[in-house]
Amino acid sequence: SNRIPDGTFAIIVVWEKFNDAENIVAREAGALATIYRLAHGIGDEPGSSLRTALDKYLTVTISDDWPAMERGGESQSARQALDAVYAAFLPSVQQQSNSALMAEILHQLDVVTQERRARIVAADGTVPSVLWPVLFWGAAVTIGFTYFFGTQNLRAQTLMTGLLSILIFSGLLVIIVIDQPFAGVVKVEPDAIAKVLAEFGAAGVH
Repeated sequence: SNRIPDGTFAIIVVWEKFNDAENIVAREAGALATIYRLAHGIGDEPGSSLRTALDKYLTVTISDDWPAMERGGESQSARQALDAVYAAFLPSVQQQSNSALMAEILHQLDVVTQERRARIVAADGTVPSVLWPVLFWGAAVTIGFTYFFGTQNLRAQTLMTGLLSILIFSGLLVIIVIDQPFAGVVKVEPDAIAKVLAEFGAAGVH
């Protein structure tokens, strides 16, 4: 999945991976919102404990996980907070008669776990480091070829080479900017996660 084709296809692949990262965060946020809603069906005390654990996970995800992903890693405190969500939920499984409700909450927790892992993997970037020299050398060689198509009009030759250089290096700039979807100037923000916390968390409306 980390193999990048040569040429302009690299831009398409990296852009698709960036969109995938946005969708990963949206799916995680959707699963968290669903768990908040379903927690009302498992009783006051277990439901309250589950929502409190979710509050902690969301808070730490925003404050710790996102900065860690900017560095290509993950937050241990966020992972522990997710473990705490499971710990708050699992004891109530045997005590509840509504097995379908418990199964759905567990399914949504699995979605959260899978999507968190997916975004951490995506944070490393799409282009392997070994391919960066290939992309830049390929750009240089492509531009160099323009000198073999000589023209008697030096201005036209210069204009053609200049425009091609701008086109190629603009494409490389796009790849550099969005290769790591959780870092840099253009990145996926935890807005979807923050909205769930604002709506369902301790400061929101349960």
